[in-house]
Amino acid sequence: MRAVWLSEFGGPEVLVPGEAPDPVPGPGQVLVEVGFANTTFVETQFRAGAPGPFKASLPVIPGNGVGGVISAVGAGVDPALAGQRVVTSTGGSGGYAERVAVDAAAVFEVPPALSLDAAVALLADGRTATGLVHATAVRPGDRVLVEAAAGGVGGLLVQLAKAAGATVVGAAGGPAKVARVRGADAVVDYLRPDWTSSVGPVDVVFDGVGGEIGTAAFGLVRPGGRMAVYGLAGGSWAEVSEEDAAARGVSLVRSIGDPARMRAFTESALAAAAGGRLVPVIGQRFPLEKAADAHAAIESRATVGKTLLVP
Repeated sequence: MRAVWLSEFGGPEVLVPGEAPDPVPGPGQVLVEVGFANTTFVETQFRAGAPGPFKASLPVIPGNGVGGVISAVGAGVDPALAGQRVVTSTGGSGGYAERVAVDAAAVFEVPPALSLDAAVALLADGRTATGLVHATAVRPGDRVLVEAAAGGVGGLLVQLAKAAGATVVGAAGGPAKVARVRGADAVVDYLRPDWTSSVGPVDVVFDGVGGEIGTAAFGLVRPGGRMAVYGLAGGSWAEVSEEDAAARGVSLVRSIGDPARMRAFTESALAAAAGGRLVPVIGQRFPLEKAADAHAAIESRATVGKTLLVP
C-alpha cells in the first residue's frame, strides 16, 4: 500500500511517500480503508522531534486519526462491522496510509447524515472543543474569547459557545485569518499591539495559541472566570501559573477528562454535526503523497480550519 514515512526528525521534507506492507487485523482489530487522514499541529511537532504526546521508534508512518470503511475484521470481532463507515484514532501512528489496523473498540460509526470528511475533521477537534466548553461550563450571558478562531478547534468553539448562549469574541492572527472567522459577535486581530483593548473583560478564554497571546488573554479574565489552556500554536505555553490564577480567582482548565469522557465528547460532536448543529471548516486538502506540503502549510500559519490528507 501507499504510505508516508518518517525516517528522521526534521522539517516537512522528511515526510517521504513510499510503499508499506498491507496491515492485517489481529484479534480484536478491524482493517480500515482510509478515505481521509487527519493532520494536526501536534503532528508537525512530532515530526520535528519536539516533546509531545506521541512516542514512536523511527522509521514510522505518522498520523493519529483517519476515516474510512472497515474492509476486514480480526478474530473475536463482529463480522457485521465490515462495510461500516468509521472514524478512529490510531494510537499515535499509522494514519498517513491507505489502510490501517486499529482496535475495534476505538472506532466510531459515522452517522448516515454526516459526510466522511466532516467526521474526520471532527474526530480530534470536535471532541476537544466539546470537552473544553463542558469543562469551562460556558453559560448564557458569558463573554467568551476564542483564540485562533479561524482554526479547526477555534471555529468549533465559536459555534459551541454561541449555542450555549455566550457572546463570543473571535481572535485570529492577521487580516486574512480575521476575515475567515465565522459566527463570532466580534473579531480582533491578535497581531495588533493593542488587540486586548479591543476585547475588554471576559468570563472565559479558550487559549489555543499560548505564548504572549495566551498570557495577554489571561489578563482579560474577570475574577471568578475560567481559562482553558489547550494549545501552543504560538510555539510555547502561555505563562500562566496556578498561583497567578488562584490569586485572581480564575479557574484554569488544562485537561478535559479521561478516555471515557473523551469518547462521549467525540460521540456528542458527531451527533451534533449530523444534526446540523456543528459544522467543521475543511480549509484545505492534500493528496497523501503531499503530506510534507500539508505540514509546511500548517507551520506557516497558511491554513484555515482543518487540513486533511486524501489517499
